[in-house]
Amino acid sequence: MATTSNEPTFLPLTLSTACTISRDPDSPRSAREVHWSAIRADAAAAEAWATLLAGCANTGRHQLPRRLRELCTAAGLYAGPAAPANQSRINRAGARITEAVTDRDGADFAEAFVGFDQAVATVLARALTRLESPAR
Repeated sequence: MATTSNEPTFLPLTLSTACTISRDPDSPRSAREVHWSAIRADAAAAEAWATLLAGCANTGRHQLPRRLRELCTAAGLYAGPAAPANQSRINRAGARITEAVTDRDGADFAEAFVGFDQAVATVLARALTRLESPAR
């Protein structure tokens, strides 16, 4: 069931998928790390978004890229061999986010997050499917 919030969410697909993979008591520790990394990355994105909208000079230039890298690392550890397929897509979207923050371009920031969210969630979903497959 979808929940509504007053806070902006930049990683809805990733958060949903990460929540699903971490909910299983038999899931590896890396699944829970993906979930927490996604929550921290989403919070950093919301903070950067708020500062972009307010026109502030400090737009999360340091925290947001670090949180995105942490999420990518956690997703890669969870996904294992499933991760490289979308790594270049994730990297391009992450670079676009960083550029948008530097340029203070809110529209590009939001658009870049759509691509980043889709790429990370795809990696997680493919890994989940692979792990749940009876032929493993």
